[in-house]
Amino acid sequence: MWAYESVFYQIYPLGFCGAPFWNDGNLQHRILKVKDWIPHMKKLGITAIYFSPIFESDSHGYNTRDFQKLDVRLGTNEDFACVSRALHEAGIRVVLDGVFNHVGRGFWAFQDVLKYRAGSLYKDWFVRIDFGGNSNYNDGLWYEGWEGNYDLVKLNLHNPEVVSHIFDSIAKWIEWFDIDGLRLDVAYCLTEDFCRQLRSFTQSRKEDFFLVGEMLHGDYNRLMNDQMLHSVTNYECYKGLFSSFNSMNMFEIVHSLLRQFGPEQWTLYKNKHLFNFVDNHDVSRIASILNRPEHLPVIYGMLFGMPGIPCVYYGSEWGAKANKNEGDPALRACFDAPEENALTGWIAKLAAAKKSSQALNYGVFRSVVLTNKQCIFERKTDSERVLVAINADDAPFTAHFDAGCGMAVDLITGEPHDFGGGSELAPYSVAYWKMER
Repeated sequence: MWAYESVFYQIYPLGFCGAPFWNDGNLQHRILKVKDWIPHMKKLGITAIYFSPIFESDSHGYNTRDFQKLDVRLGTNEDFACVSRALHEAGIRVVLDGVFNHVGRGFWAFQDVLKYRAGSLYKDWFVRIDFGGNSNYNDGLWYEGWEGNYDLVKLNLHNPEVVSHIFDSIAKWIEWFDIDGLRLDVAYCLTEDFCRQLRSFTQSRKEDFFLVGEMLHGDYNRLMNDQMLHSVTNYECYKGLFSSFNSMNMFEIVHSLLRQFGPEQWTLYKNKHLFNFVDNHDVSRIASILNRPEHLPVIYGMLFGMPGIPCVYYGSEWGAKANKNEGDPALRACFDAPEENALTGWIAKLAAAKKSSQALNYGVFRSVVLTNKQCIFERKTDSERVLVAINADDAPFTAHFDAGCGMAVDLITGEPHDFGGGSELAPYSVAYWKMER
């Protein structure tokens, strides 16, 4: 699967393009801005892009009005087809946000229900509509909203007509935009049967079509398996990453990685590829929550070295800041142009190292050295072995361990490394030592 060897970039288009929060109905071709960022993405080493919602919605994109029409604030379907072509020509795959658990109140079928009520042909498209009840919108009917939010009307995925409409829309996305995959919003709310049908349908249209689901907790294998999704969001390690650096306790993140990928028989996700990130459109930007700015390049070194698929959120590659308590619009900012600094150059080197290494893409995980402030772990396949070394301390550290060989080369810098007499790690440093056979 191509996704397992990819470096992803996430864009939240409505924010990225500077669109107004509420859908004002004014057509603007803002999505074409993405084309201007392609050279930056190429420099960064990006090989796949995940777009947060792009289709017509009431406001933030997750309250969809029409699955088959680009949001007017972003442009037209033809505009996005142009963007997708340009990305593909640059060697960048395209993954869209599939928001299938709920729609907005402006969704055309729900508007029909509001108008014709019990006489609507679409009354069974939504969950638990009660024409004798009411909601805080005072429509004279009650319905189930996602997590109690009545602006997000839950779709009835047990209704074959609903599933058929969703699959028809996906087929059009593949036809119109040649998309390569979907990220499933609140996948933990979707039925297993729906995920099974989705995998079968998309694979029949495109054999290597990638499905990644938003999962927050629980056993990821419930939806991530050979019949359903290829991958899910790794929120366990998201928390473990920043928490380990802020508490100077590498035991936390390594414990999570051992639990997920370690050598023991009970390991949960061995040989699977979780979707990893240090921030995204729903959480504070990583530069705003790390206690020490010196840890910013180091945490990205961990992200690219650990098992899974790394994803970089637009703007964070140069250290943009925003805190969740400032509200979602702050997290989903519009930048006039991409910036390039030492951090972007560092991420580009990490991306190149990952793409060049079978072990970093597919290798099993084993902890080699672990202290509160340092960790060294092994990624190994039958043909390659890489040691990922992290020093989160402000002082040098010399690690003494049996490397199993005398020499290595750092995949990041290209410099040789001699294990004789111990391995010294500079303060706030990362190394990817590829072992010489």
